[in-house]
Amino acid sequence: MEEQNSITSDFLSTGVPGLDDVLAGGLTSDRLYLVEGEPGTGKTTLALQFLNEGVRRGESTLYITLAETMVELRSVAASHGWNTEGIHIEEIIPDEKALDPDQQYTIFHPSEIELSATTQRILAAIDRYQPRRVVLDSLSELQLLAESPLRYRRQVLALKQYLSGRHCTTIFLDDRTALSTDLQVRSVAHAVLTLELADQAYGAERRRLRVVKYRGVAFRGGAHDYKIVKGGLHIYPRLVAADSRETGQRQQLSSGLPELDALIGGGLEEGMSTLISGPSGTGKSSLAAQFVHAATQRGECCAMFLFEESRNNMLNRCRGLGIDLAGAIRQRLLTVQQIDPAELSPGEFSAAVTQVVEQGARVVVIDSLNGYLNAVPDERFLIIYLHELLTYLGQRGVVSILVGVQQGVVGNNMNNTVDASYLADNVIMLRYFEAAGEVHQAISVFKKRGSTHERSLRRFEVGAHGLRVGPVLKNFHGVLTGVPTFHGAVKVE
Repeated sequence: MEEQNSITSDFLSTGVPGLDDVLAGGLTSDRLYLVEGEPGTGKTTLALQFLNEGVRRGESTLYITLAETMVELRSVAASHGWNTEGIHIEEIIPDEKALDPDQQYTIFHPSEIELSATTQRILAAIDRYQPRRVVLDSLSELQLLAESPLRYRRQVLALKQYLSGRHCTTIFLDDRTALSTDLQVRSVAHAVLTLELADQAYGAERRRLRVVKYRGVAFRGGAHDYKIVKGGLHIYPRLVAADSRETGQRQQLSSGLPELDALIGGGLEEGMSTLISGPSGTGKSSLAAQFVHAATQRGECCAMFLFEESRNNMLNRCRGLGIDLAGAIRQRLLTVQQIDPAELSPGEFSAAVTQVVEQGARVVVIDSLNGYLNAVPDERFLIIYLHELLTYLGQRGVVSILVGVQQGVVGNNMNNTVDASYLADNVIMLRYFEAAGEVHQAISVFKKRGSTHERSLRRFEVGAHGLRVGPVLKNFHGVLTGVPTFHGAVKVE
């Protein structure tokens, strides 16, 4: 009892990428933990990662299985490329003799004999191997054998006392398949981790981890996306912008086009987010690529995340405009990631963004917000995800550029699928307009927090010569509607 209640600050790594970050350091040693979740959520895989980490650190480990066979467990480990030779596996499951009618109990209830026998085998295995890390899989079997909640709780409390007294850090797995679901073990465990699986109408299923409780530890709350890949679970901790505050001098970054810099007040400030909005085909992605090109020419690292256009098409299109992004990629100044929204979770995308920022990216482009919308399972939380991400980038001094596609081409019926204009620090608007029998493009700055900017509308061209910001459209009224009226001579330079 004295050892169980001892105060310890010794943390054990779980061996699961990202989970130690969520748990603020790992698992407190000599304590009992509960990992719960329906079948298919990855409980066994997480448990094997926990034990493999112990083997890597030279610790004795024990996996007590009450349901799966040793062959099944080794097969799971082999599918992830793990060697389980260093893990002691104690298989405590009924053998085929239980099917023999002569072996059936008649006077005593099965639970009265089987629970006692199972407990004795568990204790014997612990005494035999003297493990530092223990996994018991699963509690549903013990609950079914105990039958009554009182007996079940006493059994779990006794195991907790026994294991803690032998300096074991233990994980109990609960697959929630027992006859009744109760909170007995939740109240006993030092921490409770819940694994959730949500089916999507289209695309891959989404998995999330929640830490229900962790006594005495300021863990990272909320839902954390995770994936099961070859090599085990990979947790993507929920992004908390407040954890990454930095202060320092902020400079302006030039676009490489003097006319454009004049329009936007000298350039884009570090730590500011810019939304480039307009109908399809107006040159939004090309304009974002121009900012990236100018930054790489100065030797600054950049990253682009493409949700719609393929990486190859983007590079070829930019090459046709005289924007050589392929050279920046070869020099490792630019990373371009093509994102599949159907396969990506918001947490995984945030982790990809934070990774490139940690590696030194000063400009980050998200093309486009409409594609990002498809990666968020619930549209109601899109703005929350986006706000947290932009706040993080801003606090790290990163220039973030968002591409927003407006529905419609000309007229007053254009609208944004995702209205992020109030979140962005700067808003650059691109529009089509008709004049003199031709379709032209216009550019204007609607919002700029970092500095003053021009209020005028200028001609904008995208062609073989690259991007060109032309003169002010002085003789037009109603350019933003797409069908302007003329005052003076009709002339579009």
